[in-house]
Amino acid sequence: MWQRELQWAHDRARIEHVFPRVVVGQRSLFGSLVPEFDASFAELTRLDLDSRTWVDHAPGWLTGSDHLFDELTAGLPLRQRTGIKMYDHIVDEPRLSAWWSVASGQPEPATILREIRLLLADRYEEPFDSIGFNLYRDGNDSVAWHGDRHRHVVTDPVIAILSVGAPRPLKLRPRGGGSSLSWPLGHGDLFVMGGACQHEWEHTVPKVRLSSGARLSITFRSV
Repeated sequence: MWQRELQWAHDRARIEHVFPRVVVGQRSLFGSLVPEFDASFAELTRLDLDSRTWVDHAPGWLTGSDHLFDELTAGLPLRQRTGIKMYDHIVDEPRLSAWWSVASGQPEPATILREIRLLLADRYEEPFDSIGFNLYRDGNDSVAWHGDRHRHVVTDPVIAILSVGAPRPLKLRPRGGGSSLSWPLGHGDLFVMGGACQHEWEHTVPKVRLSSGARLSITFRSV
């Protein structure tokens, strides 16, 4: 089964803790519909962060996102990476993760993800041959400021994030510090980072004091 065949990005870390159950939070107004994405990208807007960097944002791009959230959190072997270096400490990563790639020879974990992947690949002229899944269970789960590591092997990578579940802020700032921009992503929002974003900007999902539930980030990359 595909659940057993998903590939993991170890990055010198051990994957040890398995969490089969997820607490479901606030549902979206249209989340109970059959999952359907907007192939026309009618609500998508582009923001140029500087002369070399852009982001696209399409709020509510996927209707019926609660169904996809339920399907993936029930079926994915979400695990917590351990032995992660964070500043001067070795910690357990404060989120759960899973990974799929074309190279696995297995179908995408949900049929609609193949349709979305191919649509995004056509629009952005990227193969998007891998999908990363990151589950932020509550306000204590987070990821620190960073740029995606495969910027070291891919020039100007395009990264597309589909967020399902309860909204959590994703923030962007120039690399090394500065004023940040924030988008509350969840309930089927599509967010795409392109140009020099991974080279010259950083992003984070910070801890929050109040959270309305779990958020699953579905990230399409070309590796």
